[in-house]
Amino acid sequence: MATVYCGETSERYRFIQKLSPTVGVKFLCAFLGVTRSEYYDWCKRVPSSRLIEDSELKDLIQKIHDDAEEAYGSPRVFKALKKQGVAIGRKRVECLMREFELTGRVVKVTRRNPDLKRFLASGENLRLGEPAPTFIDQVWVADITYLKVGKRWMYLSVIMDLYSRKIIAWTLDKQRTAEVTKRTIQYALRKCQPAPGLLYS
Repeated sequence: MATVYCGETSERYRFIQKLSPTVGVKFLCAFLGVTRSEYYDWCKRVPSSRLIEDSELKDLIQKIHDDAEEAYGSPRVFKALKKQGVAIGRKRVECLMREFELTGRVVKVTRRNPDLKRFLASGENLRLGEPAPTFIDQVWVADITYLKVGKRWMYLSVIMDLYSRKIIAWTLDKQRTAEVTKRTIQYALRKCQPAPGLLYS
């Protein structure tokens, strides 16, 4: 106790912070020769041990989240932390991820569709056996994929002219919806104004 009493003021404040739950702030402040108002002002300026711990946990959670390509939500992050020997509750992981705006990327699960095979069999492949295009705006091909922009996964819808191999329209969006493809097609039509007979696939 003598060492703390003779130490720097910040050391006394840290000692009070450590023992205050059991001994009490009033007694400790009087014993160490500091006022309670000074101690509480110091508490406001100095991050609490909980905040420091949260900051360290955030770095661990961020690394797990990044290593999983942002596919992990709080349950899988919680399991990964437990495997690393980190003592933390599931609810705290949820709160920290929500506070730092970390969410798991939704991965769409493809299920068997008994009608899909019949649908594909009934459709006619208009390009099958056709010669390569000989001028622009004769055949357009389209695709949609996802890519990482910064720390966020985005969906990219693209239309390419098959003759010139030029990208004529594209749309980048946070969600994969029919509206994304629709906007790409509308932009391509306004930009190129193709003649009737264009083949789009």
